[in-house]
Amino acid sequence: MNMPVAKQDISASIPSIPTKPVAAKVVALPLRKTAMNTRLVAGLGRFAAAVIPPAVMIALLLVAWQILCTRPGATLPPPSKIWTEAYDLIVDPFFVAGPQDIGLGWRVLTSLQRVAIGYGFAALFGIALGTLVGQSVWAMRGLDPIFQVLRTISPLAWLPISLAAFRDSQPSAIFVIFITSVWPIIINTAVGIRNIPQDYRNVAAVLQLNHLEFFWKIMIPSAAPYIFTGLRIGIGLSWLAIVAAEMLTGGVGIGFFIWDAWNSSRLPDIFIALAYIGIVGFLLDRVVAGVASIVTRGTAAN
Repeated sequence: MNMPVAKQDISASIPSIPTKPVAAKVVALPLRKTAMNTRLVAGLGRFAAAVIPPAVMIALLLVAWQILCTRPGATLPPPSKIWTEAYDLIVDPFFVAGPQDIGLGWRVLTSLQRVAIGYGFAALFGIALGTLVGQSVWAMRGLDPIFQVLRTISPLAWLPISLAAFRDSQPSAIFVIFITSVWPIIINTAVGIRNIPQDYRNVAAVLQLNHLEFFWKIMIPSAAPYIFTGLRIGIGLSWLAIVAAEMLTGGVGIGFFIWDAWNSSRLPDIFIALAYIGIVGFLLDRVVAGVASIVTRGTAAN
């Protein structure tokens, strides 16, 4: 006969679980720090790749220059002599010792002021005329050969014309800058306008954009890579033109300094001035290229 089995209460044998919450330990994962280190290493690598090769080449060129120009019969000064005789121009570019005895920094700024005026007029006029020419096939065919001929004329060839017209060295130098740098801006702008996709023009017609809206919203953004290519060429030509013009017009610019140093047989000073010209020209090109990269969002070639 089966006897009923009494059920045992087992709840008493289970240990009580504490109700107070236990704080969990948070472990910080070093992901963000690792990503920052990776970006830093990548940035240092890009910097080294951009700086070390030119630095090595410059050092090799200076060594070769020093060896070649220290031999008997050498007519050009070696880098060591340039450093010794033009030390003041190198370490203190902004000294002022008299009306004509000033540092190369001030002379470069004077030349840059002229370049800014002439190049500014060239940019405004070139973009406006290039836009008009690019809109008309007949204007492109009729004016493009003229532009191609005029752009090959040397900056110095324009100087007598500008002196005869303005009777003053300052506006003459600005005109030489303008007339030298305006042609690539006109030509590249016209080509950029001509290459606007037809789909963009169709969209403008559907949206019924007026001429001003079409200019700002369609033409300029589409032709911006071409326009900035012309602007980059123009800024280089402007800097070349001002140096050539100042050699003949005088004043306190960097061009006249080179001519005066030649007449005074100061070859080391000329080499330092050439270094200033090259560095400033490179920086001007980088500035225009940086603006182009921002405006065109990287579509313009650097």
